[in-house]
Amino acid sequence: MQPGSSNRSSGTSDSATAPPRIVPHQWTFLTNHGHVLLVIATNPNPLVEDIAATVGITPRATLQILKDLEDSGYLHRLREGRRTRYTIDPHQHFRHPTTSQKEIGELLAIFSHSPGSGKH
Repeated sequence: MQPGSSNRSSGTSDSATAPPRIVPHQWTFLTNHGHVLLVIATNPNPLVEDIAATVGITPRATLQILKDLEDSGYLHRLREGRRTRYTIDPHQHFRHPTTSQKEIGELLAIFSHSPGSGKH
């Protein structure tokens, strides 16, 4: 290879000099339902559009997830004028049989502690 030439043109990469390649995520550990619940845990009266933007889904999908969570008893909705305030029932259990003995409050607690707060 000649000085000043790049390994990229040859189809090979030099891991010592090439920046790490960012690969878009294919899957996550939490579902969109879990992510919506976490957004509400940090802000009990968000706009649907804000939830959608944070989670990376459409407002329509967000509304369906909110309906699912409300119908299943995980959250409750209260209209306050033109806004909606949500409350989460942290004592609801996970739905999957392998984790159904755990309450969702345990998951919320993991994500509610800020880094450096000394709490784990």
